[in-house]
Amino acid sequence: MIRPGTWQRPSFSGSGDGNNCVEIALLSARIAIRDSKNPSRGTVTIPVGSFTALVQSLKTTTT
Repeated sequence: MIRPGTWQRPSFSGSGDGNNCVEIALLSARIAIRDSKNPSRGTVTIPVGSFTALVQSLKTTTT
């Protein structure tokens, strides 16, 4: 699991500096998501349970 308040990129960030993805941070009971290419443009936050369901759904459709 990610450390609270620390922005992290997924392991599939692309080549080079890894700026071809999103970053996530744990904020209490929510997950913050931002664009790694332009982090100052803002974030979206969703409940942890919804984020977990999203990730599981993506894993199911991409395997």
